[in-house]
Amino acid sequence: MRWDGPDGHFVDDDRTFVDVERVHRWLSEQSYWAAGRELDVVRRSIEQSLTLGLYSPSGEQLGVCRWVTDYETFAWLADVFVDEAVRGRGLGVFLVSCAAGHPKVCDVPLQLLGTRDAHDIYRKVGFVPVPEPWRWMERRR
Repeated sequence: MRWDGPDGHFVDDDRTFVDVERVHRWLSEQSYWAAGRELDVVRRSIEQSLTLGLYSPSGEQLGVCRWVTDYETFAWLADVFVDEAVRGRGLGVFLVSCAAGHPKVCDVPLQLLGTRDAHDIYRKVGFVPVPEPWRWMERRR
C-alpha cells in the first residue's frame, strides 16, 4: 500500500523497497534504542514486521517504522526513524500518520510505542501516555 505525501514524498509498506543496509546504519549508529544492533537482526525484524518506508520523490529511503503485531489484539510501533537531513519538514508526522492509519492495524485495540523524546509527534496521531503505568512490567535480557 502506498500513501502520497508532501512534495512528492511517499510512504509504502512494500518491504522489498526497504534499503536494509541504510536502515541498519540509522538504527545501529544513530538511534539511542538500537545502538549496535546487528545487520541480521535488523533484516529479520523488517521481514517479520509490518514495515513502512518513507521515500523521496525519486525513491531514496528517508525513513522507516515497523509494527510488531498479531493484527488482532496488540501492535507495537517500533524503530521509527527519519533521516536527519529531512527532519523538521513534517515527514515524521506523515510517516507515523500512515502507520497509525494502516488498514491492517488501525483497529487493533492496543497500540503501544516507546519514546524518550518524540512525544509531540505521536500525540498528533492519537497516542497518549499509558494511563496506568503501574500495571505494565518489562523483562530485559
